[in-house]
Amino acid sequence: MEIDLNADLGEGCGSDEALLDLVSSANIACGWHAGGATAMRDCVRWAVQKGVAIGAHPSFHDPENFGRKEMDLPPEEIYAGVLYQLGALAAIAKAEGGRIAHVKPHGALYNQAARTPHIADAIVAAVRDFDSSLLVFGLANSGLVDAAKRAGLGAIEEVFADRGYRADGSLVPRKEPGALLDDEDAVLDRTLSMVREQRVQAVSGEWVPLNAQTICLHGDGEHALAFARRIRGALADAGIGVRAARAA
Repeated sequence: MEIDLNADLGEGCGSDEALLDLVSSANIACGWHAGGATAMRDCVRWAVQKGVAIGAHPSFHDPENFGRKEMDLPPEEIYAGVLYQLGALAAIAKAEGGRIAHVKPHGALYNQAARTPHIADAIVAAVRDFDSSLLVFGLANSGLVDAAKRAGLGAIEEVFADRGYRADGSLVPRKEPGALLDDEDAVLDRTLSMVREQRVQAVSGEWVPLNAQTICLHGDGEHALAFARRIRGALADAGIGVRAARAA
């Protein structure tokens, strides 16, 4: 059994290079919610050196709110913004001898795409028109995954071991109780359960089936690096290998 581990990098958290020793896919911020050209280049260079799959992490243009403020934008604006960010990272990746393998939207763009068809379709159209070989990372069972599949793109279903789930499979918003799990032992047990049993327990108690193809390791917490090491170790102890996501 194998699973992809991904982390959001280039966001100024200081652990990027070390996290790249633990993950198989890197989602690199493209400057619109965090990071910038130098951070992008550093992360790409390290990923190339360590053999980690490079992904773009596009966002709404919202550095003031770290890309977590929901926006009501027309599809053509979302399409152009995603294309712009893909182009920036692709140029850096090419210069460093690498290439983009996947796209994972960030923050509010990610969550709105999970439930809003025209946003999901705009993102997917930008990815398809830029490079139809790119994989799209989206919340498991979400509208973004469905949109990518309809467009003929490879869709990778993502799960979050340290985030609360609702019964409909959506994530509990960060401002609500139960959004973030801080018991590391419980999160480790939950990670193994998600991979082995392909389900997660919602905050309301129901079990939600999901297709866990990649697990997000948050790299922005105080103990993120140490906890990422614990998760990687727990997977190894359970006989679960780690490799970059691939299209079915």
